[in-house]
Amino acid sequence: MFRQLIDPANAVTAAGLVLSIIGINFAIAGRLEVGVAIVLWALLADHLDGVVAQRTQGRAAETGQVGKNLDSLADLVSAGVFPAVTSIIVGHGSTVTVAAGTVLVVASALRLSYFNVFGSPGGRFIGVPTTYVIPATAIIFLLRPAIPEARFPHLFAFVLVVLAVLHVSPLRVPKTTGIMYLVITAFCVGASIVLATRGLA
Repeated sequence: MFRQLIDPANAVTAAGLVLSIIGINFAIAGRLEVGVAIVLWALLADHLDGVVAQRTQGRAAETGQVGKNLDSLADLVSAGVFPAVTSIIVGHGSTVTVAAGTVLVVASALRLSYFNVFGSPGGRFIGVPTTYVIPATAIIFLLRPAIPEARFPHLFAFVLVVLAVLHVSPLRVPKTTGIMYLVITAFCVGASIVLATRGLA
């Protein structure tokens, strides 16, 4: 079973999963901005593993299937569990933040399960991809100094619920291609530096 991680693409996916766990650890320790910064790199790993898989010659079909499911599990942690945990921490375990986190995780699991069965017909995702939550979380935390502290937990919870609804909506979303990869990479790197610097200050 562990041989599946020898596959370059699966190894990248596993690295992203590890980064997500580290991000959750920082969030629990109270270093929320640092946690978000780390999970942005998990998002980069999520984009990279697909590229690596396409360029890996002689990749067994079974390895690809394992990678597909491993990728979904990694996405559930980075884009579902991490934001939910972060929301609960920010809201000090309030009913609103716990409910928002729960809704997000369930919607993320359903969205990823649906994708594994039905794929992306016509080259478009059905429902907003779960990974969109990560840059949204980063943007909210970048704006945190300008948001009243008392309102921040509720705003974050509201955004997570909206995204959860969009995950399971019938919207058709184009796949990320071309220059958008560069835009996402630049944002993740830049935002992670800003957030990590702020969180470690």
